[in-house]
Amino acid sequence: MLGLLGSYLTTAQASQATNAAVGTAQAASAALAPTDDTPLPEDLDDSSEELNDDISQPVPETEDGAPAVLGDTPGDGSAQDDGIGSPDPLAAAESLSIMCRTRMLIAIRDGSDVPIPCATWDSTPLTSEMRAAASAWPTPTWCDDDGVSNKWYVNRFKACGIFSATLNVINPRTGATVGTMHYLTRAYAYSGRDVKNWAYQVELMQVSATGSAVGMSASGRATCAAKCKVTDSKFPSQPMSSSKDAVGQFFLETTINTSTKGQVGEGQATAAWVFTKAGVSPSNEISLPTPPVRCDNALPGTSKPGCVMPYIPEMVYAKTGEYPQLAQHIEDAQNIKNLPGKHGTTSYLTRLTDKAKITQNRNTACPTSLPRPLLASCDEYPFASTWQGASTGGSYSQRMIDAKQNTGGGRTVSLFYLYNRIIEKDRFLVWIK
Repeated sequence: MLGLLGSYLTTAQASQATNAAVGTAQAASAALAPTDDTPLPEDLDDSSEELNDDISQPVPETEDGAPAVLGDTPGDGSAQDDGIGSPDPLAAAESLSIMCRTRMLIAIRDGSDVPIPCATWDSTPLTSEMRAAASAWPTPTWCDDDGVSNKWYVNRFKACGIFSATLNVINPRTGATVGTMHYLTRAYAYSGRDVKNWAYQVELMQVSATGSAVGMSASGRATCAAKCKVTDSKFPSQPMSSSKDAVGQFFLETTINTSTKGQVGEGQATAAWVFTKAGVSPSNEISLPTPPVRCDNALPGTSKPGCVMPYIPEMVYAKTGEYPQLAQHIEDAQNIKNLPGKHGTTSYLTRLTDKAKITQNRNTACPTSLPRPLLASCDEYPFASTWQGASTGGSYSQRMIDAKQNTGGGRTVSLFYLYNRIIEKDRFLVWIK
């Protein structure tokens, strides 16, 4: 279904991109397996590379919850440093209509009666025919359980959406519509946690066509704005059909200096295509941008760059899992003391990478003067490795819990940061189940 999109990524990553639903708790604690050698968050800094091997390992993904609609909570996107906004194809519908009217006026001025195809995104309710076509189109359940929604769905490394559009063919002399095509666009984009490339694919499926809109072909191109470039673009002319999709495949690469640590930049790919047919004018160009993709080489513990989607991940601790005392402490801290980071809220935790500040947070919440019971250690929440910690944040909770659970839970946080590429001031939540 994703075709050649996996060619720039590892076999495991390509497999993850096409497999079953991915939920909000990607890389949840149940899927992580820290060892005694896994460093704690405070042991990592910009120059450390202890986790270079770990970041390239396949990570099981859970199916708790669903990816967010772009712009919704919790996947509402981080601040776009490069001025890139969240894409909304329907917002372009009016400009596409203006473009078509302009072409019509030019044709009338020139006395042309060559039919003019006008492509635009649909803003009207879907027909039963469109819904039936969408439901028959193989689509990952994590992408959109409701069929066509004209929205992007995102998780940390993938984005998907199904968008409806119409092509009207108009006789400029009479103003009459002499043909109509309804079609769907299925769009995928996905990145990798340990590569500087990402991929984008669009598939166009004709739902219905009448008159002069029958027999159209589609061809296109890709561009990339801000900190990225197109490394490969394949969208040759292909006939529109209800039995075979017209496919465009594109590969993108960040233009940040990935050889230097601490670099961060966003890029946004746009696929654009036109419709052609003998005897009619080429259509206007219609385009679909991806969500902004953030690439960085600023992840403590690894020198490998990677790219993520604008999605805020959640870490899961289960009260019946490996760290029940730690999970209970966090649940009490979130519910009783109303501390940030709780699932279903917008009161996020944000990562802190400064080792001195992390130590200060820990010493504030758990000073050495506190007596420790046998086989227990002091656990603090919010995590010391967040800006909401005891010193850099304010309110906090402390509790003596089993020392092995405390250390193991801390190492799990390191892997959660790693597998989700959570860098300085990235937001996340902690879900206690």
